[in-house]
Amino acid sequence: MAHSVPPARRTELPPVHGAVICVAAPCLVISPEHGQLTGRGIDGIYRSGRRLLSRCVLRIGGRDPVAVQGRSLGSDRAAFTATVRTGAEAGPDPDIGVERVRHADGTERITVRSFAARPLRLPVELLLGTDLAELAAVAAGRAGPELPAGVHAAGLRWSSGEAQAVTVAEPAPDDALASAGLLRWQLELGPGESRTIELRTTRDRVSRAPAGQVANPLATARAEGDDPRVDAWFRRSVEDLGALLMRDPQEPADAFAAAGVPWRLGLAPAESLWAARMALPLGTGLAAATLRTLARTQTGGRGPDAGKIPGPLRGAGPQLPPGCTGTEATLAFPAVLAEARRWGMPEEEVARLLPAAERCLEWLRGALGPDGLLADPDPGPRRCETQAHAHRAALLGADLLDGFGRPGAEEWREWAAALRKRFRDGFWIDGPHGGRPAAALHPDGRPLPRLTGAAAHLLDTGLLGGGLLAPGLLDRVRTEQLARLLGAPPMDSGWGLRSMGSREPGHNPFGHRSGAVRAYESAVAVAGLAQAGFEKEAAGLLRGLLDAAESFGYRLPEMYAAEQRTTGSAPLPHPAACRPAAVAAAAGVHALTALAGVRPDAPAGTVALVPLPGAPLGALRLCDLRVSGEPFAVRISRLGLGMVEEAADALQLGG
Repeated sequence: MAHSVPPARRTELPPVHGAVICVAAPCLVISPEHGQLTGRGIDGIYRSGRRLLSRCVLRIGGRDPVAVQGRSLGSDRAAFTATVRTGAEAGPDPDIGVERVRHADGTERITVRSFAARPLRLPVELLLGTDLAELAAVAAGRAGPELPAGVHAAGLRWSSGEAQAVTVAEPAPDDALASAGLLRWQLELGPGESRTIELRTTRDRVSRAPAGQVANPLATARAEGDDPRVDAWFRRSVEDLGALLMRDPQEPADAFAAAGVPWRLGLAPAESLWAARMALPLGTGLAAATLRTLARTQTGGRGPDAGKIPGPLRGAGPQLPPGCTGTEATLAFPAVLAEARRWGMPEEEVARLLPAAERCLEWLRGALGPDGLLADPDPGPRRCETQAHAHRAALLGADLLDGFGRPGAEEWREWAAALRKRFRDGFWIDGPHGGRPAAALHPDGRPLPRLTGAAAHLLDTGLLGGGLLAPGLLDRVRTEQLARLLGAPPMDSGWGLRSMGSREPGHNPFGHRSGAVRAYESAVAVAGLAQAGFEKEAAGLLRGLLDAAESFGYRLPEMYAAEQRTTGSAPLPHPAACRPAAVAAAAGVHALTALAGVRPDAPAGTVALVPLPGAPLGALRLCDLRVSGEPFAVRISRLGLGMVEEAADALQLGG
């Protein structure tokens, strides 16, 4: 009798929604809210994916401090406040305050302050340990036991194979016991006095991990306005993007935005490229470096994958098979290059990347099916967002070819026009309430009648010259219907756009592609709706995103649960979501700059302003943006009128 073999279980990622995360790529610290690193779970100090310290437990006077508060102080640091009651004074009041400020680079400062009325002599102990495990092993529950420690100068060290970690303290401990992983001090504290112990955890014997891994190409832009939350959201978005920057190992001068922490602290072709695109108002440097990095990975030769940018598969929920992030990145490449040129990427830099963009377009030409649509994966479904990406690549690619006198532009425009007709005929499902776009077409042409957040990409047409937007796959009537659908409660959760409508079969409010709010997709919808002139729907989604950002301390996770908003409720975190994530951080920049409707054409020396009417967040000012490489500032009045306050001398208002 045959026995069935149970399917292999996928690794369940440890929950991180309650963690306090500090990042300055490739450095990462994951702490529980109480601040004690206990050696259990995923908590620890990491560098380049290896856990250097998993246990850092503080005891004062033989007691564990009582945690009071854990809070983020910025992308790369956090503070943990606790108290201790030594019993030196009668009553319930604590007489010792403790603050631990922990940095992503492995530095921690522990300040002990006395509130007692008389001098105290306090024993302070730190219990340290590590397994030197890789993050992937920690996430899979395969970290292994703690390693034995050895005394090293003013601290402890651990080693395993080629890996090692060192923690040193200043001032040096009075005792260091390697067998117990223990550092011990006797602190003398007078009334109101404080003492600070600094720990430095590194991979080697250097005194401190180098700070600032890459030169940050992002402008330190600011937002201010009637709603004070826009400043906090914009500032945190810019800061988190900078914290996720990593060097390309092949060309260390080039930086890209890592996908997110803790699970994807590395290059993710599509997400790194979309983050760079949404960050174009902060300058073209990140886009240029990301494009160069991806061009070096582009497949060569003459086979069917020639010109494609490789990328892993990405889950698409229970409705569709996984999609290929390489397909998305390949289609995004010429579009991002064309838009970066409009924002002011120097012509010589664009020209150097143009051959890679042309190879992307050649791959698209060869990858089209007999029906003129693009499957993802091949053979497989024709996803609606993939057709939108291909259409944008064709039109913005044609614009790019024209700008450099290269052949083929008209051919791509004709192909895009034919795709618009095919899409309207094949993807649009008519119905009594105006119809909807299908999520995908099966290989045999049958539509998958699901309304998903991916439909927002149909509104994201891309920027052409003269402040014009490229035409979309939908006509005006269908665009209006899609806008109405995206702004209605089945799609708008009140906290952002659902990745699948709440009335669709298989909806799961926690499903990353079947219901959860994805910050990036919501920002794409806000910008697309604003550009298409649908003020009410854009404003509703934008307010929901801003409210969610406030609830998450202005660091939006890559996704969160799409439970319907009710009075007094708050958005629910997804336990496995990356936070910060590149596209979620860039979403704040993208959504807020969409209010101003800045449409530059640097080669022509013009910039157009098309603000969202009605000023849904009141008056708004964006300053220290970059257009044509120079500072750019714009103000939107409470009436929705835009005014340029600062711009490059050669830039004229037009369009």
